[in-house]
Amino acid sequence: MNKVKVDIMGLSTSPSSGGAYALILNEVDGNRRLPIIIGTFEAQAIALELEHIKPPRPMTHDLLKNIIENFGTNVDEVFINDLSEGTFFAKILYEDNGQQMEQDARPSDAIALAVRFGASIFVDAEVLEEAGIISEGDEPTDLTSTSEAQDQPKELTKLEKLENELQTAIDTENYEKAARLRDEIQKLKG
Repeated sequence: MNKVKVDIMGLSTSPSSGGAYALILNEVDGNRRLPIIIGTFEAQAIALELEHIKPPRPMTHDLLKNIIENFGTNVDEVFINDLSEGTFFAKILYEDNGQQMEQDARPSDAIALAVRFGASIFVDAEVLEEAGIISEGDEPTDLTSTSEAQDQPKELTKLEKLENELQTAIDTENYEKAARLRDEIQKLKG
């Protein structure tokens, strides 16, 4: 299992999202982004911690952190290890009495804990390959095309049109639409 380190690029929402947010993870040593749709409460929990805002009473993830610390352990890392039928899966890795342990979790909850513990976030390389989006400006340039071929207009296939729409969605930071387009492109590719 190959792990790719990511960090949190930000949170995004759109009026059509019905209260959901896109958590955008950014490949640390690469040019891919991974949008994950999360709920409002989880987005708030992550955003508050990233902005170093402490509510007067502990929120759920703060309570979990306090309990984990009271048991004398620490979250070492979060690993988004699977994607099945559009749903991401994650594990929280920690040490208990010298033994490496893992706990199944939703990625949003795992990341909310990771930011509280300062833990690293990783994504399985296959998951990132399947669901990641290459950021504009970082795509390889095709130096083999000739100016003659560039001057000829060509009709775009449905796949090319979707890929263009995907790039526009990324450029405008509409990650919810980008995630839907990515899934549609994957279906077309078979």
